Amino acid sequence: MKTMIAAFAWLSDWARIVLVIGLLVGIALPDVAEFVRGHIAELLVLLLFFAALRIGPKAALGRVERFGPLFCLILFYQVAMPIAAILAFAAWGWQGMVPSAIILMLAAAPISGSPNLTVMVGGDPAPSLRLLVLTTSLLPITVVPVFYFSPLFGSPDQVFHAALRLLGIIALSCTVAFTIRHFFMKELEGERLKAVDGVSAFLMAVLVVGLMSAFGPMLFTQPWVLAGVMGVTFSVNIGLQMVARSVLTKWSEPGERTAYAVGAGNRNMALFLAALPASVTDPLLVYVACYQIPMYLTPYILGRFYRWLDSK
Repeated sequence: MKTMIAAFAWLSDWARIVLVIGLLVGIALPDVAEFVRGHIAELLVLLLFFAALRIGPKAALGRVERFGPLFCLILFYQVAMPIAAILAFAAWGWQGMVPSAIILMLAAAPISGSPNLTVMVGGDPAPSLRLLVLTTSLLPITVVPVFYFSPLFGSPDQVFHAALRLLGIIALSCTVAFTIRHFFMKELEGERLKAVDGVSAFLMAVLVVGLMSAFGPMLFTQPWVLAGVMGVTFSVNIGLQMVARSVLTKWSEPGERTAYAVGAGNRNMALFLAALPASVTDPLLVYVACYQIPMYLTPYILGRFYRWLDSK
């Protein structure tokens, strides 16, 4: 047991590199990516469990008075932003896979690994977990106006049931993790804390392998199209995080800013892949795969940016 804890604690020191390795495996080995894609639900359960275990129930709940501003932020993230994108794209006459994918991304809750990404850029993961739980809880409601303005995506009922399943996964994972923290691991620190971070990094790396299945084949058949989609995903993901972090400086408390900014750009499009018809989601798989790259490179690209702003 001590050897395993030491091994994962060592892995946490290389967490950013582990994420990159996951991306490369997903690109280079499409057969492996297809296999892992069939086990995404189990990986999400484990990832959420270790995120909740690291944070603990007291830090995850936070202060009650901060929930009001958080609800306003969620409505802005998951309702105002996608509807604004729908109206803007319609005004510009921009149609096709990329604008559709951007709208779906903006309508989604933050990724399940957002607390882990927040840790890797030097932020507090507790506000990130609160944001994740509340955004997923409200998703069945927030998707209704988005799908009303953009009927291209079908019925909100499909997303409603998928969101409820994800909410059940979050509730189960957090309940078990918080119970273990309360009764058996009241103080999680030192090498054990690093080991939990190492396990989370490993699980995120395996998870991304399953989301990269569409990238490898297109790399050799339509590389210029892929490069264009990559440019859009980097601009949207990194741009949203930087703008959110700058704006949140005047709105939220110091410990929340990085967590909420990470959640602004890193959204859980995988939920829609499970909920919507294949005729809608299949054309979006390339965007989803490209989107994983700026997401998993966030600690490299924005780590210093976040730490610099947090130090001011």
